[in-house]
Amino acid sequence: MEKYVFSGKTEEEALEAALSELNVEKKDILYDAKEQKGGLFKGKKVEISVTKKSDINEYIKSVVLKIVTDMGFDAKIETKVRDDILNLTIYSDNNNLLIGRDGKNMNALSTIVKQIIQSELGMYYKFNLDVGEYKLKQQKNLERMAKRIAREVAKSKVEVKLDPMNSYERRIVHNILNDDRYVYTESVGEEPNRCVVIKIRND
Repeated sequence: MEKYVFSGKTEEEALEAALSELNVEKKDILYDAKEQKGGLFKGKKVEISVTKKSDINEYIKSVVLKIVTDMGFDAKIETKVRDDILNLTIYSDNNNLLIGRDGKNMNALSTIVKQIIQSELGMYYKFNLDVGEYKLKQQKNLERMAKRIAREVAKSKVEVKLDPMNSYERRIVHNILNDDRYVYTESVGEEPNRCVVIKIRND
């Protein structure tokens, strides 16, 4: 994962030089800016360290593949970029073991990779890691459940508190019901027992 260094009198000038030389747009890179002190007769300048997102994505894929292979799995990884976020799906010879109970092994792997990438980049970089489309299936099931309960709440006018969920699961429920005409959602409680309540709209 190559890092490129550019400098200019201002951050904007350094960034403009980077975009021009690398032939990319601002949305295609991550960069970190540092102000450099000038000498006795030199003014200050700004230095930026630039990394292409495409390079970061390839690096993440290689890190995940190495970890999974070192764990003894025979695996391949498919990647897609949606809404500027990298989505990786692992297909292995033992998806159930790699996923673990309630996705715990998969989530642990994701945490390890995120720490490696953050240490390498010096900043947070968002990506999603899935195994055998486990998260995708989980998302579809949650969306179906949320819509079904929303219909029940709309009909009965009685709010429903769902079982405790992690932040990822709660976000799925909030998003799928965000534009519902008859109900709205709220998160209540403290972790790890925080949950979503589906309520009737009074207006």
